[in-house]
Amino acid sequence: MSLVQDLIASNRAGKPIGMPCFCTANEHVLRAVLAYAAETGHPTVIEATCNQVNQEGGYTGMTPKDFMSWLTGMAGDAGVPMDQLILGGDHLGPNPWKSEPIDQAMDKARELVRLYVEAGFTKIHLDASMACGDEPNPSFAKIAERAADLCTVAETHAPDPEKLFYIIGTEVPIPGGETEEPDSLDVTSVARFQDTIQTHREAWAARGLEAAWRRIVSVVTQPGMDFGHTSIYPFLPEKAAPLSAVILDEEGLIYEAHSTDYQANDALSDLVANHFFFLKVGPELTFRFREAVWALASIAAQLGIDPALDIRAVLRDRMDANPGYWREYYGGTEAELKIQKVYSYSDRIRYYWADPRVSSALDALIAFLTASPAPETLTSQAFLGLQFGEIPTCPKALIEQHIQRCIVRYFEAAGHIGSGND
Repeated sequence: MSLVQDLIASNRAGKPIGMPCFCTANEHVLRAVLAYAAETGHPTVIEATCNQVNQEGGYTGMTPKDFMSWLTGMAGDAGVPMDQLILGGDHLGPNPWKSEPIDQAMDKARELVRLYVEAGFTKIHLDASMACGDEPNPSFAKIAERAADLCTVAETHAPDPEKLFYIIGTEVPIPGGETEEPDSLDVTSVARFQDTIQTHREAWAARGLEAAWRRIVSVVTQPGMDFGHTSIYPFLPEKAAPLSAVILDEEGLIYEAHSTDYQANDALSDLVANHFFFLKVGPELTFRFREAVWALASIAAQLGIDPALDIRAVLRDRMDANPGYWREYYGGTEAELKIQKVYSYSDRIRYYWADPRVSSALDALIAFLTASPAPETLTSQAFLGLQFGEIPTCPKALIEQHIQRCIVRYFEAAGHIGSGND
């Protein structure tokens, strides 16, 4: 907590320093993040969302305890001490159960928060902004009241509540991303930001949570950027200037920026300079992972892998057989859908990597290329931009290095100087 507070104080004082937050449950991505953490020693934030990991397993099949145990094992493999990592729970609240009546949804949200803090997650984003059941959209005051309810649970059940720090605010796309292409983006107004702070302060005070209030470090707002299926909406500092200035009126607070994926390097740096301290990235990580797998598949095809093991075809078949993760998001002609399903910025394909047939096909691809290493000339063609003399032959190393293109640029934008891959 003190490290985070020290960095936040530096940011508020004008130093362009921030923290990337890697939000993913993809094993290959996490191993790439951990490898970079081991190489550089940077404090590293890894997060799971309410939809990925919850008491019902989420779409990963893992509870918070399962995720923590799994990550601890991978960190040990990478040589990363757990005290170098900050584990976060994102959008913790009733969202996975929003179709249920509010009382039932909040009961499950309380259980969710309890399990996260008991498992050792310390960066806690409380999000009770969604309407549940047939209720109307909740007011700012009601959202704050529910968030304070969840904070009480966290404070009660955490092994050491003083290690918890909180993120509030919700003016971002729903967990999982936009369901439609956004056609315009409004920066959170100063008035809405101030309403968020005031209603939450009152709700915390009403529950006697003054000690926990001092550990609220960040507010999620919309800085005017996002990405859709085919478009990127860039951060424009001049539009966010009033919002950037007003955070300095609130002692110890900075902003958390969600959906920073695919922003230009300069835009990421501008976000940090404008007090958007936490930079959340998720789909860009698995987008890079998919690029690497597609490149390996093209190499394997030229080396004679059995066409029945073509992971690209396996993934397309599994997405068609189980369209629930993309059907409500993508639209257009069959030709347009074919492109979106694989190449969309929304990266809905990320939900299929854990499918048993897909994971088996990926294992087969990696095993084939491990046993039959590609010539450097072929690898150079598939992975454009590799430096001669530094072209890996190991398929796992190629995947890791490609994912780290994303990881490195986030640490650089956040003001950290890494090594090796920088």
